[in-house]
Amino acid sequence: MAHTPPSEFHHPQGFLALAKNVGIKDTTLDLTVIYSTVRARAAAMFTRNRFPGAPVIVGRKHIANGFAQALVINSKNANVAMGKQGIDNAVETCRLVGAELAVDAYDVLPFSTGVIGRPLPMDKIRSGLKGIRSELKPDNLKLAAQAIMTTDMYPKYFSVKVGKATIAGIAKGAGMIEPNMATMLVYLMTDAELPKAAMKPMLKRVVDRTFNCMSIDTDTSTSDTVVLMANGLAGKAKLPQFEKGLYQVCEYLTREIARNGEGVTKLITVDVSRAKNEKQAKHVAKLIVNSPLVKTAVYGADPNWGRVIMAVGKSFDPSIDPAKVTIKFGATAVFKKGAPVDCDLDALKRYLSQAEVAIGVELGIGKASARVWGCDLTEGYVKENAYYTT
Repeated sequence: MAHTPPSEFHHPQGFLALAKNVGIKDTTLDLTVIYSTVRARAAAMFTRNRFPGAPVIVGRKHIANGFAQALVINSKNANVAMGKQGIDNAVETCRLVGAELAVDAYDVLPFSTGVIGRPLPMDKIRSGLKGIRSELKPDNLKLAAQAIMTTDMYPKYFSVKVGKATIAGIAKGAGMIEPNMATMLVYLMTDAELPKAAMKPMLKRVVDRTFNCMSIDTDTSTSDTVVLMANGLAGKAKLPQFEKGLYQVCEYLTREIARNGEGVTKLITVDVSRAKNEKQAKHVAKLIVNSPLVKTAVYGADPNWGRVIMAVGKSFDPSIDPAKVTIKFGATAVFKKGAPVDCDLDALKRYLSQAEVAIGVELGIGKASARVWGCDLTEGYVKENAYYTT
């Protein structure tokens, strides 16, 4: 799918990065370190998968005190389901980075993404981490965004200014994605000074409205993490404005992950409105965006709204009355309050042939709403994942 990168990307003060190849799988970039010149307040959200990767287990422990100063990320190997060896490798990686940068190993967060069930090539990682202090550069986050990719087609990055502060984010993720959270790594960095107590609740609110409202293929990965680091070099920020800016960054990255899903040709946005509560609205929206039949209909530009009806109905929610439901493709109502609407099928096919498609559902029950993002399902997704490890 066509992609237009942001016209501008601003770097927050005090964040340095490096990206290099150490030969984990091939000759592409596969090792990244992001470093704050001062210790940063930090918050994170992690996957809910019951087989979390070793870096998730170690990262949860390291960030428990609310601080971080460096992130180390390898791609091409997930360090998942490796038992004690995996934990030991993640801990050693943090120790090595800490020693090189003269920071506490507990202030280093490890991340790995790639194939599950294979040991990290620690000899290559050890060699690659030697001398990293001299390799760290300012204004290098775009390259870091490239280095964390696995099956992503392009790097994902975005930034906004909030007063004197900058919020920058980079992300990876293309498959095994339905957050809570998915095979998705997101690093959010700001030079704003934020109260420690405010960071985790704010991050959760934003993640619940963005990354946790996205699905590529209904599969929740073992490695997902979203991290927010705030080093305070730009001074205090007004929290309402900061949260709005953080949402902007996360919404952009959410849409780009959905747009860049494996084999994707179309971004799908589903809006459910007039629900009894937000939980119901989000549940119904996810049922629609996750339906293989809806996804394949969008791929084929087939205005088969019956598949949307099916997806809404499989909520099994007795409060949903078909006589109150309205369904739209874009601005065109195709089903209204229990009955089909005569439509120009050719015009609907043209609409569904676009790179971005919106599906709207009004439940006619209450005032709550939710928006989720997803994508179509194509032969490309099957091919990508049928031969992923070979």
